[in-house]
Amino acid sequence: MTGDARFEDGAEQALHLGAISFEDLQVISALCQDAVLSAADIRWDRPARRLVLLLNRFRWEDRAAAEREAREPERVRSLLVLGDVLKVAGQGIARGDADTVLSLLGLGWEPGEDGTGRVILTFAGDGAIAATVECLDASLRDVTRPYAAPSGKVPHHPE
Repeated sequence: MTGDARFEDGAEQALHLGAISFEDLQVISALCQDAVLSAADIRWDRPARRLVLLLNRFRWEDRAAAEREAREPERVRSLLVLGDVLKVAGQGIARGDADTVLSLLGLGWEPGEDGTGRVILTFAGDGAIAATVECLDASLRDVTRPYAAPSGKVPHHPE
């Protein structure tokens, strides 16, 4: 195969991606946009220095194929893992609340000194989590087979 990989090239495979740079994190952020979860799906393992989110991720990489084949868009359960986490702070999120649905809008990076920084997870409705990290170490891995999105719709953000 010649040329660069395309977004759609991963549509038939379970994703397992890592991020160690801001550019890598932007890819994971785009794939996690509009993922839904509850606060109960967020775990900080302090001794392991790991923040884990179990997402119901919209499969953006499969969107074009779903439209072309006139089938329902899909979601998949995915693990978003941040490593080397030193501290976690949240705003606008009730810890452990299994009833409130959170919608992840994106991940950002605020660099610090000598490779340290903060990964900012921004949620709809002004919720956010800031993970202070020793270095940028993130991964996204699909852990189930894709399933039809319950809404049957592609997420939409009015401009």
